[in-house]
Amino acid sequence: MALLTYSTRPRGGVVHTLALAEALAALGVDVHVWTLGRGGDTTFFRPVDPAVTVHAVPFADRPDGLVAEDVTEDVGARIVRSIDVLAEAFAAERAAYDVVHAQDCISANAALRSGTCLRTVHHLDTFTTPELVACHDRAVHEPAGLVCVSAAVAEEVRAGYGRTTTVIANGVAAARFEAGALDAAGRGACRRELGRYVLAVGGIEPRKGTLDLLEAFAGLRAAHPDVRLVLAGGETLFDYRDYRTAFDARAAELGVEPVLLGVVDDDALPALVAEAAALSFVSTKEGFGLAALEALAAGTPVLARDLPVLREVLGDTVAYAADVPAMTDALTGLLTDPPPSEPGRDLARSFSWTTAAEAHLAFYENALSAHTGRPTHLD
Repeated sequence: MALLTYSTRPRGGVVHTLALAEALAALGVDVHVWTLGRGGDTTFFRPVDPAVTVHAVPFADRPDGLVAEDVTEDVGARIVRSIDVLAEAFAAERAAYDVVHAQDCISANAALRSGTCLRTVHHLDTFTTPELVACHDRAVHEPAGLVCVSAAVAEEVRAGYGRTTTVIANGVAAARFEAGALDAAGRGACRRELGRYVLAVGGIEPRKGTLDLLEAFAGLRAAHPDVRLVLAGGETLFDYRDYRTAFDARAAELGVEPVLLGVVDDDALPALVAEAAALSFVSTKEGFGLAALEALAAGTPVLARDLPVLREVLGDTVAYAADVPAMTDALTGLLTDPPPSEPGRDLARSFSWTTAAEAHLAFYENALSAHTGRPTHLD
């Protein structure tokens, strides 16, 4: 089977793709992962189990003919080019696969060029760029079957698109982040470099609610003047320069100097998360909440935006807030009186990638049976 994603960099959908691929391979499935190798990448951000075959399709930073330093490729054109490049490469090998499962709208559109596919809808987005709107909608309307990682997103898909989906929760690498909590050397290095800090992952972008976090953080400094705001990650296809400019300007007005780590080495991430005084997870849209569960596994208190999907997945193991004043109050409370860690750890442990892979196998068999009209079993 083929799993398709759009990047080799550490975004949520890419993390999901690799973990699912490895869990399926452990069950005996011959899994191939297809992706775009952006910026000369030939491998993913972390080592991948050798039982999984990786196809990284070269994707140039700039299209042919776009060479002047003052000329840039807009988001719409880059999306179209991404689809074209992945579609052409994958079409040549498509006949080798019984199952094609895309993990995002770009890879779904690429797969649909040469046949049908299955698709995971991690969350629904609202775009204004015409090419993105078309990519997003086609990738929900046209696949033969859809998976959602939460019931809340499944209901959004039903209400917005009239489609029934199969809900399969993510797994969580709980043991990896529990080990981060025990990594005295790694945590010590974070402490020496960063002091006491509130951490957010995913970079500075609208969906991550980074401006709201900035405002909330500014409000808690009177009670916790020693705490720093640390932002990790941020690899993205999209152009968030205007949002980043607004963020920088507002940070200067508030007198906040965030620490911007960029993409963090995968081996260093568990200790960074474990050492944080709290993790902020105030995204305006999410499909599951994987980063929050990883923090809970590490024993780190979590602030989450009050979204139905996060209530569904995280239950009462985190603090919730719907607006900036409530975020300030919740973060202040987490820093002043951290909650017990065991309920969150127990929740994180309950999400298994093996269980997720087994549910995916059943989903694939049902999809193939519906297509062929006879029972199908994948080994």
